[in-house]
Parts: sequence; C-alpha cells; structure tokens
Amino acid sequence: MSLKVLLTAKEVTIILHRLACQLIEKHLDFSDTILVGIQPRGVFLAERLKSILEQEYQTPEIQLGYLDITFFRDDFRRTEKPLEANKTKINFIVENKKVIFIDDVLFTGRSIRSALTAIQSFGRPSEIELLVLIDRRFSRNLPIQPDYRGRQVDAINNEKVKVSWKENDGEDGVYLITS
Repeated sequence: MSLKVLLTAKEVTIILHRLACQLIEKHLDFSDTILVGIQPRGVFLAERLKSILEQEYQTPEIQLGYLDITFFRDDFRRTEKPLEANKTKINFIVENKKVIFIDDVLFTGRSIRSALTAIQSFGRPSEIELLVLIDRRFSRNLPIQPDYRGRQVDAINNEKVKVSWKENDGEDGVYLITS
C-alpha cells in the first residue's frame, strides 16, 4: 500500500478560502442560501466553510444543516454489513431557498443523488448547488458535476482518496492511497 500526499494542511486552508470567496461572489449575503453538509464527512468541510465565511469575511448568520443519506442510498440493502445512520439536523425551512450541498469527495455521484432525494423531505429548494473539496472526475456513474471544486484528482478505481480533518483525524490533508 502506498500513500501520496495530494494536499498539505496549508494547501487545504488556501483552497477553503478560495471556495469561501467563490460562494460570496455568487451568494453575497446568504439571506436565501443554506449550507448542507452531507453526513458524515461533508459536515467537517461545511463547518469549516461556515466558520471562514462568518469570522474572516463577516458574513452574518449562515444557516448550516447536516443531511444523512443512509436510507436514501441505492445500495442500502445490498451489503451484509449493517449501515450506521448519522443524524440529520435541518432546523430551518428549505422551501424556495438556495441549497448548497457540501461533501468532501465526489466519486461516483451516488451520494449526491441520494442527497437530492433526501432533501425533498424538507421542502422544495429553488436551486441546488454542489461544493466538493475533491472531484474524482473519471469515476462518475451519474451525470453529476460540482459547481465549486477544491481540486480535481485523476484517480483510477483501485486508488482511494482520503481526506483528513484536524477536528476528526488530528490533521488536515488529502491523500491518495493505492493498494
């Protein structure tokens, strides 16, 4: 097994600031915009972006929710290992709002398809966008593309992209793991 560093902690920080600036350019005051971190690992990215937007760019009161897609996945009953659900936390109205789904890695697109189905339980958004830290562009099974991407990675199927967050893993970084 080999491990290659794709992004260092410094590079992750630079990308997060770039993504925050792109969001500000498009959404300005965020009065009609909601950030939704896709459980489990998109939540770390969403929280970090919310913090940067509010503290460093003085964007007031950004609404942030967490969306669990476990029971909306198309492979829900196809594994022998029982899936563990995470918590959905959406304490606001989604109806007619601009929703930005946030996830760490866009791989096949199936998680995003599940999120599109799951969000309908909370109303009908006026618009949905996708922000990802890593876009594995050659791995898509569905026609789903990010509106905002941190880095595009050309990884083949036997390679895995691992995103580490200091809140969960003790450090920020993105790695390519080859088995």
